[in-house]
Amino acid sequence: MNYDIIGAKREEYIIDRNVNIVTDLDGKRFVLINDIRFKSKRPKDWEEVEKYLKEYIGEFYEIEETSDKIFISSDFPDEYACSESRLALKGAVAKAKANAVQGIPELIQIATNETYSENVKKKHEKAAKYGWYRYDVRFALPVYDDKTGHVVRYNIFSARMLVRHAEDNKKYLYDFLTIKKETSSPLES
Repeated sequence: MNYDIIGAKREEYIIDRNVNIVTDLDGKRFVLINDIRFKSKRPKDWEEVEKYLKEYIGEFYEIEETSDKIFISSDFPDEYACSESRLALKGAVAKAKANAVQGIPELIQIATNETYSENVKKKHEKAAKYGWYRYDVRFALPVYDDKTGHVVRYNIFSARMLVRHAEDNKKYLYDFLTIKKETSSPLES
């Protein structure tokens, strides 16, 4: 076991990641992702994102606030990389969603503000038989100086984590929606 900077236990993962959970001055937690691995400007980049996400299949992570276990199923990588909501993303927000995959376990861990809604779509009658849960998550990505290549600051993003409650009574990560760059002052490096 490793311990991150706030003292919480962190498991070793198969995927090589440079991620920490950090608490801001207001006491709100966010996932600090220290690498930009995906530029997300081409469809090939999203194929790489999907491939990366497949490493999580079969794993589960616990939300600290609710103690709910969130499982990663085989449908998650395709939904995350190819959903209508992802296809609508452009620029920095698309890049943010692509790079957020590096912090999936930590994003699940820090998820807060659970809300529930019943499933209303027939196509999800088994996959989300017991409805949908949404949670608030936050993460930060580095911004590099073009000349020196050094990190000059971190931009913070908020998102809604979407979880489906399936027929087998397990909760499965489905997608991250409404990703927005926070307008507050970015973290200086």
